[in-house]
Amino acid sequence: MADKAPSFLDASTVPPRVGSNYPPDLAKAVAGRAKRALGDRFGLTQYGVNHVTLEPGSASAHRHWHEVEDEFIYVLTGEIVLKDDDGEHVLTPGMCAGFKAGVPNGHCLINKTSQPAAYLEVGTRSPTETAHYPDTDLKAVKTDYKFAFTRKDGSPL
Repeated sequence: MADKAPSFLDASTVPPRVGSNYPPDLAKAVAGRAKRALGDRFGLTQYGVNHVTLEPGSASAHRHWHEVEDEFIYVLTGEIVLKDDDGEHVLTPGMCAGFKAGVPNGHCLINKTSQPAAYLEVGTRSPTETAHYPDTDLKAVKTDYKFAFTRKDGSPL
């Protein structure tokens, strides 16, 4: 029998994942991002929950949007700039943002301050997905819950 998942935990005890699986030339933008996969610790399968910290100058991702997965963020500490198709918007603690699946509004979060910032990230967990990156020659295709990157036209990087 598998170990029973906890019903509560101290988020700071979850080891952070640092960096990304972006190609090396694009990974620099998110080098100061640390994600604590909280939902995984509870065995959640329908949606993911991450506690994300952005160091000064770091971004959450390159601007992107998802075809089938919803995303939601809630700012916990610091100041974060939401960059989307409508420009840049300053988000502070208590503010939130949501991105409906299939709406082609490329978005990312950037810490433009001199202090770390943190937010809670919640998103759908779909076995298949395509994410589009309007500012880079990049596309992410998920099959069986694993993302692979290609150029926008589907050719290898």
